[in-house]
Amino acid sequence: MGRAWRWGLTLLVAGFVVWYASYYTTILVWELRKLFAWFALPLLAVACCIGAGLLARWLRRRAGHPDAGNAAVVLAWLGTVSAVVLGVGWLVYGAYLQDRAYMATAQIVTDPVPALSARSPYVVGEAQAAPHLGDVTGEIADITYLPDSDRFGTLVERRGWLSGYEVGLVQEVPLGGSGRSQVRCPFDLEAADARISGWFTHNLGRKISGLQRWVRFEAGDAYVTCSDGTPVVVVPLKRQTGLFVVTERPAGVALYDGTTGKLTVTTDTSAVPGPSYPLSLAARQREGTAAVGGFSDWWFERSGWDASEDGANEGNESEFTLRYGDAAAGGAGSAYVTPLTPQGEASSVVAVSTVPTRHRGGTLAPMTVHRLDPAWSSPKALVALIKAEYRDVCCYNDDQVFEVVPSGGSTWTATVGSEQNIRFRVEGRGPVDGREATCLKAADGALIRCAYAAPGSPEEQELKRREQQKQQEEATKGPGGAPGDLKGLSDDQLAELQRRLGDEFLRRLKSG
Repeated sequence: MGRAWRWGLTLLVAGFVVWYASYYTTILVWELRKLFAWFALPLLAVACCIGAGLLARWLRRRAGHPDAGNAAVVLAWLGTVSAVVLGVGWLVYGAYLQDRAYMATAQIVTDPVPALSARSPYVVGEAQAAPHLGDVTGEIADITYLPDSDRFGTLVERRGWLSGYEVGLVQEVPLGGSGRSQVRCPFDLEAADARISGWFTHNLGRKISGLQRWVRFEAGDAYVTCSDGTPVVVVPLKRQTGLFVVTERPAGVALYDGTTGKLTVTTDTSAVPGPSYPLSLAARQREGTAAVGGFSDWWFERSGWDASEDGANEGNESEFTLRYGDAAAGGAGSAYVTPLTPQGEASSVVAVSTVPTRHRGGTLAPMTVHRLDPAWSSPKALVALIKAEYRDVCCYNDDQVFEVVPSGGSTWTATVGSEQNIRFRVEGRGPVDGREATCLKAADGALIRCAYAAPGSPEEQELKRREQQKQQEEATKGPGGAPGDLKGLSDDQLAELQRRLGDEFLRRLKSG
């Protein structure tokens, strides 16, 4: 009776610890599930060989053979060797199967990239966050572009171990124009005292696990929005699926109210004011394109694509959050967009991947890889080209080229200016007739000039229209410098010329 009581009490205490430590048990289950996926087959091989050895030993002993132990030893060694070989092979092939699982919803098309709206570069939004925080003493934890409102959300942590967030800043960083509005939403430091990676009861991950077990998240996926002066921390969640090939899937979002401290976990993401699909999951899907071919192509890196990592995109080369333009999806929606280069030494951009920032259900969001024709030069080469063709605007003082990103069709857009003032954009269409077609535009998109306008492009048509308008104005004005024939002027044009001539005489007489 005493032994049963002790065992019952032990199980009760263990159950209470497991229930109370929901955060740590969630982490433990996630990590053990990954380990089980990698080592399940090798351990199964060892168990089978050991079992066969024990069975052989028992049978030989029963038959009266004294050397029964030799067979067991041989089978045990055979099981160990088989487990090592199988383990190494499964570590490799299992990684390939993981990439294939993330490629399940991918489509590779030759259709042009949907029209995308230009936005201010991420590094510009990051640089302008600190000056707008005023007397806030906390440290910036995250900056995220919010495509629905065309704003940047900045989450600021309060200093101290046992504290949460201090303020949320949502600011407008216009690509063209003078608007620079910003809204600061302070957190209630008493009611909402939790944050991601906080300590003890101030850990937001612990609170999420207490409300919804077996889900996790990446800190970089979380962001802040402001709604009527109330800061809301949005945390996209993920769950695990699979046994021998473990992958991740979306699992809704967690919403943390910065005024009341209320935490809500929901799978209905239609009302979330920003991206609801985890950015880290979109990045993992894009990395899975390495398995677009067979296993041998995957092993020798002969298939798939990588994110471009040189030039203006270095350090921020993938999953650009961009809004769709008016020509796509009715002007609504947004996507994580990444320029892709082939695996290997090639650095030219040959494809663009898109993954929607919103997705319903617990399955992977569809990923589309658009093959480009023509392909772009590498971002590093494009930066050198911009500096050579538009040397009067780039780059001197603090000006530089920011983010070479897709803008729809087969075009790319690079922004030029400083971290505090974007002055120009350069748009290109890839090599046309052996030459990179680029045009310089103002920050708001107004065309200035082209180093080489692609034949039939809207920029070429606009330049032709301007040239025709200029010729008409010159014909209307008549001789601006050298004498010419006035017979071609109408009566009204001749009267206008006489009036301007009289005004010029009066001006010169008054001036001396």
